[in-house]
Amino acid sequence: MEFNNLEQNRLEKLLRLRQGGHEPYPTRTERSHTSGQAITAFEASENAGQSEPVKAALAGRIRSIRTMGKITFAHIEDGAGRIQLFLRSNDIGQDQLDLFNNEFDIGDFVQAAGEIFRTRTGEITLRVQSFAMLAKAITPLPAAKDEVVDGQTVHHARLEDPEVRYRQRYADLAVNPEVRRIFKARAAITRAIREFLDSHDFLEVETPVLQPLYGGAAARPFTTHHNQLKQDLYLRISFELYLKRLTVGMFERVYEIGRDFRNEGVDRSHNPEFTMLEFYWSYADYLQVMSLTEQMVHYIAQKVLGTSKVSYNGQEIDLTPPWRRVRLVEGLKETSGIDLAQHPNAESLAAAMRAIGLPADPKAARGKLIDKLLSERLEPTLVQPTFLYDYPRDISPLAKSRPGDPTTVERFEGFIAGMELCNAFTELNDPLDQEARFLEMGRDYNADDEQRHPMDEDYLQAMRYGMPPQGGFGMGIDRLTMLLTGSPNIREVILFPHLRKEE
Repeated sequence: MEFNNLEQNRLEKLLRLRQGGHEPYPTRTERSHTSGQAITAFEASENAGQSEPVKAALAGRIRSIRTMGKITFAHIEDGAGRIQLFLRSNDIGQDQLDLFNNEFDIGDFVQAAGEIFRTRTGEITLRVQSFAMLAKAITPLPAAKDEVVDGQTVHHARLEDPEVRYRQRYADLAVNPEVRRIFKARAAITRAIREFLDSHDFLEVETPVLQPLYGGAAARPFTTHHNQLKQDLYLRISFELYLKRLTVGMFERVYEIGRDFRNEGVDRSHNPEFTMLEFYWSYADYLQVMSLTEQMVHYIAQKVLGTSKVSYNGQEIDLTPPWRRVRLVEGLKETSGIDLAQHPNAESLAAAMRAIGLPADPKAARGKLIDKLLSERLEPTLVQPTFLYDYPRDISPLAKSRPGDPTTVERFEGFIAGMELCNAFTELNDPLDQEARFLEMGRDYNADDEQRHPMDEDYLQAMRYGMPPQGGFGMGIDRLTMLLTGSPNIREVILFPHLRKEE
């Protein structure tokens, strides 16, 4: 390891501690309370008028140190908050006070034991009777912002560059309470999803991450190889086809929360590795799933935030059901002037798109052109929660057609703040129709096109045993977390997002 001057100084302190018989990385920790528990216990004792002092052994990271002759004040932080330490030579001896002042630094993890009291300024504080090092920090932590101490601004090294924050998330979390808040909210969102679905009799299951054949979505997979089996495998791009196999096996309501992997571009709302919720509900259709979706998102917001209104990109968004419902063809006609019914093939649609100033490849599949038109003209207008429904069959190979209209399928997508949040179908359960769709998608898309669906013979076999009618649903947990925490970029809600290799 190479050390700069500050690190070298701390390394020398570490060595002095060890030489003096003070292990800087001891095996055991003695902690009786978190900072929050200690404060609560003291306030309860104080309110009850008890004279017996509250004793506590605390542990945490040093956040500030202020020496005042024979007295030193410090703050330590743990997962529950901060508390002040009061070290006095009369209590611990001058040698121990000197040890703390000379060898302990901001960023070190320490333990301290003593009695809780309230200072003359009203701050609840631990009067230290003993202390020990738990982990010496060799590299000083940067700070999220400057601090004001005794009326003076203390300047710190800053951790503001997003690239550095994402690469060193451990440092980002250590100095940015707001970042910790986002990931605590993310955990609460996942818990709330489970609570909601469990209460509606859904069964949580796990399906393979490594799959012999990818499918269930329009995306390019990551490919790997199993040496012993001499077989190429794929990291899953969706849970869909495996979850629907389970409905064949008589599980009527199933869901999974887990990772998907798509070998595609990276932007503010896409990461190659991301977390999805998918559920499948036997004997339901897309209209019932639509109703359940708005109830679920509303429940999650209330559970996590205590409100159904959130602020995103400076706009207040109300998640209260019912959400707005718009047929896709009508939304596209209103925002682009293009009526899909008048353009039944790719060449005609491409020409119409170019006529309104949108570049369009006439050799592209019609489904890809519709996707482009949707993302360019309609999606940005959908700020308040909106369900777009009834999609062209071209872009929905796994959805059931509307009765009497074979060109349209029963599919919806949910949009909030101009961002796609979820996707759902009345699922196709006719094995003969499904096989024809797979063949059609194979003809319309090139072999290397991410929209191409491979033929999954085992899935067709499952369908031939009889698959119940059902509604299926998928939602990105990362995007829902972005929305509920006001985060503008998906990297803000993924602990360790994928980044390019440093030059």
